[in-house]
Amino acid sequence: MIRGVIVMNDRGKPRLVKFYEFQPAEKQQELIRSIYRVLCSRAENVSNFVKVDSLFGQDVRLVYKTFATLYFVFIFDSSENELAMLDLMQVFVEALDKVFSNVCELDVVFNFNKVHTILDEFILGGQVLETNSSEVVKTVEEISKMERAANSIKVVPSIPGWQGR
Repeated sequence: MIRGVIVMNDRGKPRLVKFYEFQPAEKQQELIRSIYRVLCSRAENVSNFVKVDSLFGQDVRLVYKTFATLYFVFIFDSSENELAMLDLMQVFVEALDKVFSNVCELDVVFNFNKVHTILDEFILGGQVLETNSSEVVKTVEEISKMERAANSIKVVPSIPGWQGR
């Protein structure tokens, strides 16, 4: 099961945080700081897989990847495959790139609802739903069309004689 997804910048400021098991806000902040310390202390030539038993309990691992100024972090237990999580992370970033045309930190900050929607199309309740970025992008575009249609204002024509009553 996937325990959480975190996207943070290279200064440790979280831009997307989604835990699939309840964590109080204080604990979330503590976990994010601890994860950031772990990531910053790692050399660039080491593996992207980290055992984080001390933070999350037994058999919990973390996989991360840096894209531009953002760290993408997936936290998961032993029931998930490390390489599959790395691939899922890559597909998630590909979907973000397709939706935002070369995603950057500001896209994540100013379009957090859309980023959460994209993530929810991939992972729901800690379980992987979809692994095809094209399918997710198509679904997100359909959701965006429905939102635009719901937000558009339609003028209702007046009924003759109604105003006199």
